[in-house]
Amino acid sequence: MNEAAFALSRLTDDEADAVSALARIVWQTTYPPLISQAQIDAMLADRYAPERIREQLDDPHHAWRVARRGDVLVGFAHALRDETGCKLDKLYVDPASQRRGIGAALLRAIEDWARQQQLDRLWLQVNRGNTQAIRAYEKYGFRITASRVFDIDGGFVMDDHVMEHVL
Repeated sequence: MNEAAFALSRLTDDEADAVSALARIVWQTTYPPLISQAQIDAMLADRYAPERIREQLDDPHHAWRVARRGDVLVGFAHALRDETGCKLDKLYVDPASQRRGIGAALLRAIEDWARQQQLDRLWLQVNRGNTQAIRAYEKYGFRITASRVFDIDGGFVMDDHVMEHVL
């Protein structure tokens, strides 16, 4: 397989632990300058627990896609259908594999799923300080529609931009 080649597919039950592990790598690389280690640990435990991921795999309102290079998981995306459209909830690529089209391919896979769900709006939340992600989303047609602070319990907040892309 070409060094740059990767394959996309739906996430399977047996890959939930690998997603959880990759999330920790990405978050430890990205978020320490933006949020506390306590908040990183709490959010990883809440949102990336393999059991929670597995529960979402059987829910038709959720879509999980993964990117692999050979047998190695190098990225993942998660979206969910809500009352306003499709929320891109997670889109992460291993830092060592970024800028190789993996994130763009995962985003296209989620856009395809949203269209199959007959949704015409994709939206997301991104930390206001995560300028690299904001620039990438803008490159793919997202625009900032709001900036809000979300209370996520445990004494933590998310200081985010809400971005939207019409499909």
